[in-house]
Amino acid sequence: MNALPVVQWLDLFLHFAALSLLAIGGAITTAPDMQRYLVVERGWIDNEQFTSSIALSQAAPGPNILFVALLGWNIGLSAAGVPPGTAATTWQAYALALGGVAVTMTGIMLPSTTLTFMAARWGHRNRELRAVRAFKQGMAPIVIALLAATGWILAANHKGDEHHLGLWAVSLVTCALVWKTRLHMLWMLGAGAIAGWMGWI
Repeated sequence: MNALPVVQWLDLFLHFAALSLLAIGGAITTAPDMQRYLVVERGWIDNEQFTSSIALSQAAPGPNILFVALLGWNIGLSAAGVPPGTAATTWQAYALALGGVAVTMTGIMLPSTTLTFMAARWGHRNRELRAVRAFKQGMAPIVIALLAATGWILAANHKGDEHHLGLWAVSLVTCALVWKTRLHMLWMLGAGAIAGWMGWI
């Protein structure tokens, strides 16, 4: 992807803009399609860069949309010819990395923000309509399915090892704890970090 043409930057922007309108439940729900487009179809980044971007942004404080910025950063570095896993060393590489951040973040934020603002105003004015209540109830299964697909992509790309029983066991236990208890997520993140550090998973 060296010397990425303007038309490909535009294609990247338009793809993220389209995903923005499909991001019901947050941008993380569109991660499977981002992975298909960026890794499989375009080959701009590899699976490790993709999953690392999501893992790092989810572990860091702040909004979970940060993974889109990290994806854009990695795409920009790839466009500059910087090998995966290495840092930028030239101002051109930094410029392209920041350009990738700007393209992906603008694409993912602009359409959904505009639509959300307009729809929220309309929905608030018409909240008692039967169609509005039905729409809200109908969206719940879609959000759950999109989150499940995202979890599958992240788990299946764990170093290419789909049969790692410890990882699957921790995932299932964590899901059960989130569903059935009020245990704070930070305790589970900490336990997972310790288990990974000790080499148990």
